[in-house]
Amino acid sequence: MQAPGAPARRTPKIKNPPKPKASREELMLMCTSDIVQQLIAFHEEDRLGRGPVREVNLNTIKCHTSSKYGLESQPRLVDIIAAVPHEYRKILLPKLKAKPVRTASGIAVVAVMCKPHRCPHIAMTGNVCVYCPGGPDSDFEYSTQSYTGYEPTSMRAIRARYNPFLQTRHRVEQLAQLGHSVDKVEFIVMGGTFMALPEEYRDYFIRNLHDALSGHTSKSVDEAVVFSERSRTKCIGITIETRPDYCLKKHISEMLGYGCTRLEIGVQSIYEDVARDTNRGHTVKAVTESFQMAKDAGFKVVTHMMPDLPNVGLERDFDQFIEFFENPAYRPDGLKIYPTLVIRGTGLYELWKTGRYKSYPAPTLVDLIAKILALVPPWTRIYRVQRDIPMPLVTSGVEHGNLRELALARMKDFGTTCRDVRTREVGIQEIHHKVRPYQIEVIRREYWANGGWETFLSYEDPEQDILVGLLRLRLCSADTFRPELKAHTELGTCSIVRELHVYGSVVPVASRDPSKFQHQGFGQLLMEEAARIALEEHGSYKLAVISGVGTRDYYRKLGYELEGPYMVKLLRTSPRSLRSLRTATPGKAVLVPDLSSFNSTVPAVKHITLERTFCTEAHVYRTVSW
Repeated sequence: MQAPGAPARRTPKIKNPPKPKASREELMLMCTSDIVQQLIAFHEEDRLGRGPVREVNLNTIKCHTSSKYGLESQPRLVDIIAAVPHEYRKILLPKLKAKPVRTASGIAVVAVMCKPHRCPHIAMTGNVCVYCPGGPDSDFEYSTQSYTGYEPTSMRAIRARYNPFLQTRHRVEQLAQLGHSVDKVEFIVMGGTFMALPEEYRDYFIRNLHDALSGHTSKSVDEAVVFSERSRTKCIGITIETRPDYCLKKHISEMLGYGCTRLEIGVQSIYEDVARDTNRGHTVKAVTESFQMAKDAGFKVVTHMMPDLPNVGLERDFDQFIEFFENPAYRPDGLKIYPTLVIRGTGLYELWKTGRYKSYPAPTLVDLIAKILALVPPWTRIYRVQRDIPMPLVTSGVEHGNLRELALARMKDFGTTCRDVRTREVGIQEIHHKVRPYQIEVIRREYWANGGWETFLSYEDPEQDILVGLLRLRLCSADTFRPELKAHTELGTCSIVRELHVYGSVVPVASRDPSKFQHQGFGQLLMEEAARIALEEHGSYKLAVISGVGTRDYYRKLGYELEGPYMVKLLRTSPRSLRSLRTATPGKAVLVPDLSSFNSTVPAVKHITLERTFCTEAHVYRTVSW
């Protein structure tokens, strides 16, 4: 305190008073805003043509800007995406999108898990498969059957306490925050044999999947499906994991009611002795029967196969995949290759510990996978090449987390390439090789599988081997059990479109993007060609489509109507003779292969190529040999 009478003390003037220090959160906000402004500035320079077009490196910008603000960590990608102004989101989000492969196929895949339950064949065989981890009785007791609980999907399910509504909402929000379009969602129901669960729980689970997208609270599956049709976020399909003995007529009809369009059937091996030794609980005959019933009902069939199982050997492993792709009793639409893993707590772990089982060395396994990928026909899609079980939990087996990448590199050494659907997709090619199709044309492939005539139509760039869109058409066999698909005694047979898919980045419903391939008319052209083939070559009076719940309005615009679980269009209402097909060149008739003369027991060594060149005055197809 100043003494009385003392001269007043001057307060020193400070030219630049110190600004209050910003908190770390404020600095992070300023850094995020600065990064977004730099990205906008780069875009505006490119748009106005000021200088050469540059490839923007987001990591470099984040590192430089974080240092500028004295931050030890960088802003999260989700925060940068959230800070992008609305008018620039369409331009910048594709550049900021994390893991663009997630939606490169034109859909957002949402994997969900049902609650843990015991394997259904324990009652018959006394135990689970020898290689199977997880389940209520395992070392990973809170995980579902065949999972450890440490996979990304498992951890999301555990965090949501296996609630299907929360699993869906959280995953869709996460994908949206990472910059992905979630207008078209495909569910994969994982966690063991879903169809072995009680019907009440299954209805509850599927109902909540649809309600999570529509926002409606339904009392039944039928009500949930009705509201899901009109949802802004469309459910374009549901995939259910099952076993051959839980893929019977009753199960197939129930899955159709759920809106399911694809089945993942666990086969693991086509050898009867291996199925017995590994305690699978079903026969190989059950596998082939389930394939035919599923395809005759319109499902896409994806199988799980496991090389390196006990008592098989390298040569038999390779031979079974030759048989799998060439024998008409199998010939799946898709494949997941899961090399055998030795995991603590399994029967296989005890065999490995006592020296009665030994995994392939890593180079041998890579060579085997490369040779298998070289066998894959162009109508089959390889979905996965290994499990996503964390490597620290694997005692013996796969030693690398990038097995597919190593196998593809090994194929280059062999002088061959993988021609499966996924490798050739336009979205995957754009991401990995920065190439786009130049000249697109229709290519048609024919093959006989599971008692039916299969036609694989696709829009491709044959020079660059890029796939834009595909359609799977099947002439149903005489054994089909669905009343909607049975042949009419006077009008003719029934054909079914089992899949229609246009690839590339997702384009939201009711919008167009000239730089992308969806909503450009490829799907409609494929459907028109499928209708022509069904009418003129199959002799069908009706064409059905197994449609996802959210895509039914698309088929309504093409003249299809809902009949049971299918979208159906009548091709003719009165019997008439089929006109013969002729080529564009006079005097040369096209021979349609008489596929009815082949049965599903043709051995692999008697492989018959069924691909032909089909020409009419209006349609000319390339000759494709495989």
